[in-house]
Amino acid sequence: MPKFQVLSRVDAYVDYTCEVEADSAEEAVDLAYSGDVPVTWDKQGVVEFDAVRMSAIDERGEDIDGYTRGKG
Repeated sequence: MPKFQVLSRVDAYVDYTCEVEADSAEEAVDLAYSGDVPVTWDKQGVVEFDAVRMSAIDERGEDIDGYTRGKG
């Protein structure tokens, strides 16, 4: 099963990523967003952002297919 990096923007200014095994980027985001799989969130850095959102990202940190869950 493929693994996807999921980006979570939380707490107004902090980015976190985790790795999720799933059949698709969309499923990976849904699993991380719902808390249905255990993940370890790694702090990545600080960014100005005021909502909570999660999206699958590629190796460049870009959204995969623009699929996002949460506020954005």
